[in-house]
Amino acid sequence: MSDKVADKVTDKVTTQGAMSTPLGNLWVSASAEGLTEVVFREGRPVGSPSALVSRALNQLAEYFDGERQTFDVPLAAEGTDFQQSVWAALCELPYGVTASYRDIAVRIAKPKAVRAVGAANGRNPLAIIVPCHRVIGADGSLTGYAGGLSRKQWLLQHEGCGTLAAMAQGTLPLA
Repeated sequence: MSDKVADKVTDKVTTQGAMSTPLGNLWVSASAEGLTEVVFREGRPVGSPSALVSRALNQLAEYFDGERQTFDVPLAAEGTDFQQSVWAALCELPYGVTASYRDIAVRIAKPKAVRAVGAANGRNPLAIIVPCHRVIGADGSLTGYAGGLSRKQWLLQHEGCGTLAAMAQGTLPLA
């Protein structure tokens, strides 16, 4: 096997770990490049987590304990250029602040791509760490979340967004 092929195979090797949260079991997967998935899933992964997965699990535990508001682990989620731009914009949303899909579309300089932003948001494979739960409807309503709306509401309340009316008031102003 050539070095280039071996490098690509090594980059795709995934390690996993899981933790219990107030919202259910949360799995974290990573390649050599960074986190590839953070999802709510039942069961337990086989094998030992890598140092990166362990670090992410520790940071997530701190988040759920109210001791962490940002994450500093490398990310390696696969997605289109558009999805990557949406996910990067989501990472800029501060803890406890919400934004509408339109806010995100404007932030990435695609103001007419509101539905596409919603689709990219829904395909985010890195729950909580890429905070797609902070995106709400323009009227302050809770809208889709892959982990379920009850989890989304819990996460927003955990971050101090509170009621739906308070969530709407916390919407990120346009830059």
